[in-house]
Amino acid sequence: MRLQGCVFSSFSKLAAGFLSSASSRRKHVCLLSQSANIMAEEAKKLAAYAAVDNHVQNNQVVGVGSGSTIVYAVDRLAERVRQEKLNIVCVPTSFQARQLILQHGLTLSDLDRHPELDVAIDGADEVDAELTLIKGGGGCLTQEKIVAGCAKHFVVIADYRKDSKALGQQWKKGVPIEVIPMAYVPVSRAIAKRFGGEANLRMAVSKAGPVVTDNSNFILDWKFERAENWKEVNTAIKMIPGVVETGLFVGMAERAYFGMEDGTVQVRDPSVN
Repeated sequence: MRLQGCVFSSFSKLAAGFLSSASSRRKHVCLLSQSANIMAEEAKKLAAYAAVDNHVQNNQVVGVGSGSTIVYAVDRLAERVRQEKLNIVCVPTSFQARQLILQHGLTLSDLDRHPELDVAIDGADEVDAELTLIKGGGGCLTQEKIVAGCAKHFVVIADYRKDSKALGQQWKKGVPIEVIPMAYVPVSRAIAKRFGGEANLRMAVSKAGPVVTDNSNFILDWKFERAENWKEVNTAIKMIPGVVETGLFVGMAERAYFGMEDGTVQVRDPSVN
């Protein structure tokens, strides 16, 4: 019995040690993840502040993008409006952007009253070497592209994780494509047949069924297999009946600001051919 007790005691100590070690590893991984998240948030803030400081001037109409990085841009915009007494009118790209503008006490407008913008500032899910973008991870791609297209200058803000030499290196969720609900199956099939890969209906997380955009449409996420001529692909997909817009922004951005891990901001302009 004494031997059994000793064995049991040793086993208990061994198990306790193993659990303690596993717990320590989990805490270490958790701390590393928290540190990475803090670094990424700081990088977003750096990029957003740089873009607002360099591109927003008094008496401008500003297009306000959507997503997590744009929150910092609106923070800085509101700060400058208060401190410098700037006269700024803001046009939102989504319900989220509209709420941010109102919460910060900024002047809200729309494209009916201000169809031409001085500058639009928005985030991106991925940016390649030529400033071709994948956007629409948040489901606002159509409004974002409309507002960007109405702006004299379109500026992108992102953290270092969104920077790629070629689309698909960092962003693995595919190209978002907004579609009329009744057309999502034929559009999905047409894209896969012509370009390969697969286009899947984006499902909601906190509701049953698919994601529904601000325009009451569905979103397909096309996971492509290889690099493409994105200008041609964008045009071809948009010609498929039922497609509203794609998340490919080709030849639209004139500058991108990347907040980096070391606390600097990297600026990229498109190459001149």
